[in-house]
Amino acid sequence: MDNNKGRFTHWYTGWVLDRPVWTIVLLSLVLGVLGYQSRNFRIDASTETLLLENDKDLRYAREISKRYGIQDFLLIAFTPQSGDLLDQENLATIARLRDSLKRLEAVESVLTILDVPLLESPPVSFKQLSKNKIPSLESPAIDKNLATTELSESPFYRDLLVSRDLKTTAIIVNLKIDPAYHTLVTARNELLDKKLQAQLSPDEAAEYDRIVDEIRTQQASLTESQHENILAVRAIMEANRGSGQLFLGGISMIADDLITYIKNDLRIFGVAVFLLLVLMLGLFFKSKRWVFLPMLCCFLSVIAMLGVLGTFAWDVTVISSNFISLQLIITLAIAVHLIVRFREYQVTLPDADYRTLLSRTIQSKFIPCLFAVLTTIAGFTSLMLSNIKPVIHFGWMMSIGILISLALTFVLFPAAAMLMKRPKPPSQKTILNFSFTQFLGRITEAYGTVILVLTVIFSILTVIGVSRLRVENSFIDYFKESTEIYQGMKIIDQKLGGTTPLDVIVQFETFEKDGSEDEEFDEFEIEEDFFSDSNEGSSKDDGGKYWFMDHRLEVIEDVHDYLESRPEIGKVLSLGTLLKIGRRLNNGKSLDSLDMAVLYTKLPEKYKELLLSPYVSFDKNEVRFTVRIIDSLESLQRNILLKELKHDLVHQLELDETKVHLAGTMVLYNNMLQSLFASQIKTLGVVALALLIMFLFLFRSLTIALIALFPNLLSAGAVLGVMGWLDIPLDMMTITIAAISIGIAVDNTIHYIHRFREEIQIDGDYYGSMHRCHNSIGYAMFYTSMIIIVGFSILILSYFWPTIYFGLFTGLAMFIALIASLTLLPQLLVWLKPFKKY
Repeated sequence: MDNNKGRFTHWYTGWVLDRPVWTIVLLSLVLGVLGYQSRNFRIDASTETLLLENDKDLRYAREISKRYGIQDFLLIAFTPQSGDLLDQENLATIARLRDSLKRLEAVESVLTILDVPLLESPPVSFKQLSKNKIPSLESPAIDKNLATTELSESPFYRDLLVSRDLKTTAIIVNLKIDPAYHTLVTARNELLDKKLQAQLSPDEAAEYDRIVDEIRTQQASLTESQHENILAVRAIMEANRGSGQLFLGGISMIADDLITYIKNDLRIFGVAVFLLLVLMLGLFFKSKRWVFLPMLCCFLSVIAMLGVLGTFAWDVTVISSNFISLQLIITLAIAVHLIVRFREYQVTLPDADYRTLLSRTIQSKFIPCLFAVLTTIAGFTSLMLSNIKPVIHFGWMMSIGILISLALTFVLFPAAAMLMKRPKPPSQKTILNFSFTQFLGRITEAYGTVILVLTVIFSILTVIGVSRLRVENSFIDYFKESTEIYQGMKIIDQKLGGTTPLDVIVQFETFEKDGSEDEEFDEFEIEEDFFSDSNEGSSKDDGGKYWFMDHRLEVIEDVHDYLESRPEIGKVLSLGTLLKIGRRLNNGKSLDSLDMAVLYTKLPEKYKELLLSPYVSFDKNEVRFTVRIIDSLESLQRNILLKELKHDLVHQLELDETKVHLAGTMVLYNNMLQSLFASQIKTLGVVALALLIMFLFLFRSLTIALIALFPNLLSAGAVLGVMGWLDIPLDMMTITIAAISIGIAVDNTIHYIHRFREEIQIDGDYYGSMHRCHNSIGYAMFYTSMIIIVGFSILILSYFWPTIYFGLFTGLAMFIALIASLTLLPQLLVWLKPFKKY
């Protein structure tokens, strides 16, 4: 093994140190290819990137979407600057917005309070309804006072198109569906179902891969088109801001704004972090060389990784958006350890030539850096164990990125250094008398028992904090309250019926039509006022009238009323809404099955599409309740809410459990979060075992391996514990904190123990070895940690809370890892004395 190591060292130094120019030329060619491939790098914040492919609820949601024709839309909230909402000037603004929006190529239709039928302003007869003679706000004979009452009290319009105080109205912008993309997605979903059932043939597998690639290609252009469309919508809104407040909402808007915020943070704070890291390196090392080399390694490692992502078509999602920052951290840590070790050798080996100093530096740091990288990868294995593709990709991104950082730094750093002049050695005082690490060394020696006691207390608090963790995903909470997107989402959430969509599906038992229903319908009597002239108009009979049985209508209203009674739920739309409207039109008398049958027969298709088709499927014998959740409600616990809804519908309303289903965005995101939480928290044990095995292989001692493991687990647990105590929920942006914390903490542990093992061989003095480590490797650990903590602290200036949390918790993880590695870790080594006596 030593011979192999010697041959490798000879080959490595022969190329990198003796042929630095050729090394850099070859490296430049590789980086050139990867840099070219980086043009394919893209960010994808679409909803599909956050879903579980094997989620049965996803397949069901797709069925529901196809069955009821669920369409993507944007929602504009308009609050007039002055006057009543129905004043002529404000109605003219709404009309101007509507007409401008209709002209956009991506818009299929626009629905406003100007377009909806008004049935009570004045009251209309069934004859008018059947003949499609329903007035609207733009009709000349409309009674504005009655219209005001109807809009504010209508079960359909209130909280959907107008707020309860009638000060805010919604403009619903229905977006066109790209037919080619829709066809591709449908074909992919069908093949995906076969794939999940292991029924995919080789030809179908090839077709599936082709369709996935084509979808990805089209997604890029669709994302750009969507962005341009939203910019156009906002431009129209901007042109009308003088008339009142205008805010934009909708799933498409959220996805587009997430991409915009992530890109802006990557661009603005990426540059700011880069410059701050340059400043910190300059302050600590006071040498242009030790600023240029590590930052060059960082920059090129990121370029190389972007090329890898472009090559493998791995999109960066909201979950993996911080991978560049993490790669900067790890690359910088490797480079700083090389710098500090080289400067040590300059002091301890003053007569050695430049090449020897670089060679000794590389040889002494390669093994600890290699194992630090491998154990960091082990820390990210919890991501790979997830069943969410973007999370798996994030794990692979970090693993490949870390390996790239290691390889590139150990090739570029020494090769580039060989082309520079030999630097002046630092003063011995700078290397051997660094006050902060010395201070921690003295504290550890004097108060070792206190450190252990405090660690026990801290561990207990950490466990309690972790037990307080909750999993939530609120898009509105991703943005600061001062931002326009937050303010708009809050108005829509609180005044226009909620934000996050949820579908409640209730199925009924089937029945065989034996003709008795026809006799029943021939004998009924109905209210004259509402159903007068009911013989006129459309009398198309498609059999749907037989569906409206009294017991079904009762169940529908019961479910509707229950859903409306929940404080977490905003607007509810269903067939129950039509029943409530019918009761108002029928002089307060509820519509029974016979009334509904006539109404269905005579109702024009235009109004069936508005009031019936989205909420009932005769073929499937089911009804759909569309629900919007009040996302900004502080007490909202989404997972508990979904469980309670299912429980209450079954046990309180006595519905068959197999006939009640929940679907929609809220269910899918909740499933994703619960799965991610389980994979991250439950697999920490697997990660701990992997780290233990790695430590055993490196240190060949179970005691040392356990000593090395504890500070890493403490660091990761402490970050999660702090989140628990501060009541910061784990969501799709913060749930990877545990893996990141372990990945960061493991670096310090390995470097310290590796150096301690070298120092203990000198005299067998544990305290002496500890002080020497604090004044050598402790110096590198401190500089690395402080550069990263200060560098990433600038992220707190972002308007995007996930970016802020990443900066804060990265800094916290680095700080805890540093303190634990320079106090708890040496105290455990001194207390347990795991090394042999020399």
